Amino acid sequence: MTVTDSGRLPGPATPGTPATRPRGEHRYDIDLVRVLASVGVIVCHAAGELMKAVDRSPSGGDGPVYWTALAGDALSRCAVPLFFAIAGWVVLSGAPPRDGGQIRGRLTRIVVPMVLWTAAYLVWDRVRDANTDPTRQLAWDAVFGSVRPAFHLWYLYAYVPVILLLSVAVLARAGKRPWGAGAALLGIALAPTLLGDLGRLLDVRLPSFAWQFGVYQIAYAVAGAVLLSLPGSAVAGRRRRLLWLAGGLCAWAAVAGYEHRVHFPSPYGSVVVALLAGTLLMALNGIRVPERFRPLLGRLAGASFGAYLVHLMFLEAIAGSVVSADAGWPAAVGGLVGLTVATVVLSFAAALLWTRLRLGRWLG
Repeated sequence: MTVTDSGRLPGPATPGTPATRPRGEHRYDIDLVRVLASVGVIVCHAAGELMKAVDRSPSGGDGPVYWTALAGDALSRCAVPLFFAIAGWVVLSGAPPRDGGQIRGRLTRIVVPMVLWTAAYLVWDRVRDANTDPTRQLAWDAVFGSVRPAFHLWYLYAYVPVILLLSVAVLARAGKRPWGAGAALLGIALAPTLLGDLGRLLDVRLPSFAWQFGVYQIAYAVAGAVLLSLPGSAVAGRRRRLLWLAGGLCAWAAVAGYEHRVHFPSPYGSVVVALLAGTLLMALNGIRVPERFRPLLGRLAGASFGAYLVHLMFLEAIAGSVVSADAGWPAAVGGLVGLTVATVVLSFAAALLWTRLRLGRWLG
């Protein structure tokens, strides 16, 4: 999500082997997936505002608000898996790390903006008098992996260990010895038990250590590396893409049904979400982006991390005047679309602005 390396892919194929993409070719298709996934996160949180208004139940307000929120959330459930897929491709295939210094550089580009935006959200909620606990306590909890009040940052508490694990594996496979990265990975693995033991020995309360990843996140990263590295001949063809899109529509309906009948929101590790992410990834993989759109797409992809970080501020500021539990179909659909579009425009505009001011290193 945050790494913008275009990656290096295998050279020209020999006769009788599947065609591959040219060496060093910039993957604009992956830029497109990255931007769409960022927009998907905003759709997900906008739909969450509608769902919150009706208490996650059709009887909490007029049906249209519930069903609009359900459709929006179901469609956007694939956004986070797509981010893990892109991360896996970057580390394992597109631009594998060359040494420990490159690992530190990549993680720094994630952690520094994460810290600054965590502080910004703490101040934001304090100004709005929305903090449920003292700000100092929330800040202390955030060091260990709390997602309050910036709940969307939970992704980065998993993303960092995933990148670290895959990077260490790549360097070890290449015969190198990433001692620093390996020690950091071991520290993350041992921290939950160590902190729990210290808390009992010292009789103090220590927050839960949440810098952890789930198996499904590693699976999405590895699967993404495999699928996004497929030769062009394996994914090309308009008819084939239409079939994948049709599969995506079916998966979207399956996610919506799951969320309505089984559990809302659907876990990212559920089968239906995996199918939705997989079909959309295959539909977009290797797609040719017209040259006239490439400069803009590249800029938006570069700003996607910053837009992800800041979007919740804009969303929460706008939602109160847009969302209503009693809205009919036109107002419910219009509310979701309007809230999403306004948040997307403001978030990407802000990220593009501070990138132009050379603040991307700090703000994402």
